[in-house]
Amino acid sequence: MMNTKKSKIALLLAASAFSMALTGCGSDGKDGPDGNPGNPGGEPAGTITKLNLDITKVSYENGAPIVTVFATNEADMPVVGLANLEIKKALQLIPEGATGPGNSANWQQLGSTKTFVDKKNGYYEFSFGTFDADKKFNTQLTQRFNIVSAAGTLPDGTTVPVAEMVEDFDGQGNAPLYTKNIVSHEVCTSCHVEGEKIYHQATEVETCISCHTQEFADGRGKPHVAFSHLIHNVHNANKAWGKNNKVPEVAQNIVQDNCQACHVESDMLSEANNWSRIPTMEVCTSCHVGIDFAAGKGHSTQLDNSNCIACHSSETTKQIHTSKKADKKAVIAQLGMEATLVAKDDNTAVLSVAILDKDGKAIDAATVQNQIKRLETITNVGPNFPIMGYNPSPVSGYKKVTKDLIKNGLLESGVTIVEGKFTFTTPALPFGAEGTDTDTAFSFIGLEVCNTGSTLTACTTDSTTTSMKAEMAFGTKSGKAPSMRHVNSVEFGTCQSCHGETFELHKGYHAGFVMTEQLSHTQDANGKPIVGVDGCVACHTPDGTYSPANRGALELKVHKTHVDKAYGLIGGNCASCHNDFNLDSFKKKGALNTAATTSDDATKPGYSTPIAATCTTCHTVGSQYMVHTKEQLESYGAIIDGEYSEANAAAQSETCFYCHKPTPTDHTQVKM
Repeated sequence: MMNTKKSKIALLLAASAFSMALTGCGSDGKDGPDGNPGNPGGEPAGTITKLNLDITKVSYENGAPIVTVFATNEADMPVVGLANLEIKKALQLIPEGATGPGNSANWQQLGSTKTFVDKKNGYYEFSFGTFDADKKFNTQLTQRFNIVSAAGTLPDGTTVPVAEMVEDFDGQGNAPLYTKNIVSHEVCTSCHVEGEKIYHQATEVETCISCHTQEFADGRGKPHVAFSHLIHNVHNANKAWGKNNKVPEVAQNIVQDNCQACHVESDMLSEANNWSRIPTMEVCTSCHVGIDFAAGKGHSTQLDNSNCIACHSSETTKQIHTSKKADKKAVIAQLGMEATLVAKDDNTAVLSVAILDKDGKAIDAATVQNQIKRLETITNVGPNFPIMGYNPSPVSGYKKVTKDLIKNGLLESGVTIVEGKFTFTTPALPFGAEGTDTDTAFSFIGLEVCNTGSTLTACTTDSTTTSMKAEMAFGTKSGKAPSMRHVNSVEFGTCQSCHGETFELHKGYHAGFVMTEQLSHTQDANGKPIVGVDGCVACHTPDGTYSPANRGALELKVHKTHVDKAYGLIGGNCASCHNDFNLDSFKKKGALNTAATTSDDATKPGYSTPIAATCTTCHTVGSQYMVHTKEQLESYGAIIDGEYSEANAAAQSETCFYCHKPTPTDHTQVKM
């Protein structure tokens, strides 16, 4: 029998649920599987690369749910013999306002269970004991079940990967009439790789939500562990959080306080606008850390959420929190650049930068000069293997050419405006012979403008600034077609899936830039421009960047950065960034500065052959992730932290790819 006990709060909950049901999405209901779940489910799975879980039926007996779960592998074959399966949490949704005026809807935990019957056909039937006396099942409320299967083995030794799922139902076991779904799992997996744990053992945001309820936080006197507070803490740098006083600067630097990085509206999210519609003290203090509502510090005295909406309307709240991204996007759209680099007989090169309007038409640069905070250019030679160092190269002696054309609205020395374009002549460049990589010089250009909101304004000392689209220009001494670096290993679209389209790189010490189609110099098979990261080698040269010990070459820097700072997000999944591996690109590279990584003297420059240098950035020599010893690598033709001349001479002698055939989805693949 279902629980039919009514009380004052039960009636309030029922009324709230009915009200929300009238305005929510309708449903035809979710039926259980046809027939008896005890019937045969087909041949059981022999291998399990992926474990899929689905709740096929929910019924109730004496007020307690009976939940049927169907488990299959990646080929939809039933999985029999799971031992680590559980309903981690069973919850019901207390509607908005039911616990007090202005309070948001919150999940109430009812219980959990590891009690199930394996039907031996892929179906598992869970049952519960009695719930806590003050947490009765309420037929008017949405129910949620969080199913988790920990990684393990079947009785026959077959390995089983971790799997999680969350599904909501109404009080009759049908699809819910309303639920609280503000942020989707799919948005989280744009950064957090599917299947990799986010924190604790959880791999899905819905599991996090099911544990980190407001009730859970209140019961421990720790408001910061409620999901709505915690999730903002870990994505902005306003305060420390969690165990060991961890600082969330990595996540903040990834999203740059862009609320829309996570809050993406979708037809699948009925409550996508809940965050702006129902402002609460619990959520707001996760980012606005200087506020003490009870003491009236940073805000008028307030003891509950009843008056929040009186001042903070949904429209105002959304505008305030979305305007930063909207303004940035609007500013970026207003100006672009187009540049040329022409080599002269004396080995100098003339760099000309045209400013484009929103329609891509060149305008007189002088008309926007006072709105430019900084127009920065960096010129190098040899796109595939630059020979000019970040600092004077210990090999060639040449240093990249850096030149600000505009700074604080003013032309820098040596810069003129010719035919409406900013123009600068470089010093003599170390061009090589026709047909070689060093016949080509290239310039990477960053533009930073001053703005008030979405309007470009004349620069002042305290102006807000926005980094704009970057531009590249190529020029050859021979006058023939330029050499260009490959862009088919990492396309910036994969970077944007995590960082977003308005992510400003290197803003601060540099003008900064966002990467767009303006940087494209090739197209894919469908004619779509490929935005590569090839311009980064203007600074991230084979010799490194600032000091010799920082692995600053592009091939090393991007791997080291994502291992040190983002490994927990991408989980070592190469396909998070790589859309392909262009293994032939190593044929155009020489020795890379790996800075004595196997030596006690980290200040001593050391050079390695390019394949070994790239791979050992993640698979550090001597670590548990390195299957070869330094001696073995050297026996395969590699040089590790040797002299430049030795490593450069051996650059094309490495035999790694005789055995290894890495792909983005399986970079451990070998030829058999």
